[in-house]
Amino acid sequence: MYNEAEVKILLTYNDNVDELALMLGKSKRSIIGKLSRMGIYKKKEYLTKAGLNPVSKQELVDRIAARLGIDLTGLEKAPKQTLARLSEVLGEALPES
Repeated sequence: MYNEAEVKILLTYNDNVDELALMLGKSKRSIIGKLSRMGIYKKKEYLTKAGLNPVSKQELVDRIAARLGIDLTGLEKAPKQTLARLSEVLGEALPES
């Protein structure tokens, strides 16, 4: 439970959960939970090493299958780099459907 003074401190949130946890003597998870309920804390979006949004192998297979108009069940077992390259080549070679 957070009292009014603690809530005021939480309103000073500046991306440093560790600092707030120390100041308030609470766990990081408690701080994150309270900030989330207050609508202040937003989970950092995961990005790949290249700084892009991650794409699953299944998403790549779905894109390729849609472009070719065929069922490609099982293709998700191929290496992700191969699927990404195939999707890229098909994206350039075929018009949008």
